[in-house]
Amino acid sequence: MIDESVNTSLKLFIVLSRAYRAINEHVNKVIQNNGLNPTEFAVLELLYHKGDQPLQQIGGKILLASGSITYVVDKLEKKELLKRIACPNDRRVTYAQITETGKKLIEDIFPEHSQNIHELMGALSEEEKNTAIMLLKKLGLSAGKY
Repeated sequence: MIDESVNTSLKLFIVLSRAYRAINEHVNKVIQNNGLNPTEFAVLELLYHKGDQPLQQIGGKILLASGSITYVVDKLEKKELLKRIACPNDRRVTYAQITETGKKLIEDIFPEHSQNIHELMGALSEEEKNTAIMLLKKLGLSAGKY
């Protein structure tokens, strides 16, 4: 017999997973309607907002396995949305840099993307959003200890 506390934890996990999936599916549709997959969008958005990034560090910043980065960067390079730049100080390091075409695409997509997320989060008040942020950070940090 599972005690009530364990049942509550299981229910929280299910509710959190379902909410994430529902929100993510909605957000991904907007991205895909603009000719990108979610990972390609994440890489371009990172480069647009944070500037050139070493290829080796992109995966950690967008939660993607490092082996997949090369594939995604290759696809974006073929679409002429980013380019690789050799590091002048260290031959082992290559940077990804967003192109003007990539910047234009993100500038076209991002307002719709951010408004879509804002509308999805509109079910919560500002106070509830801040509480959710605090609680989910706490949960994530705690999970990182295991």
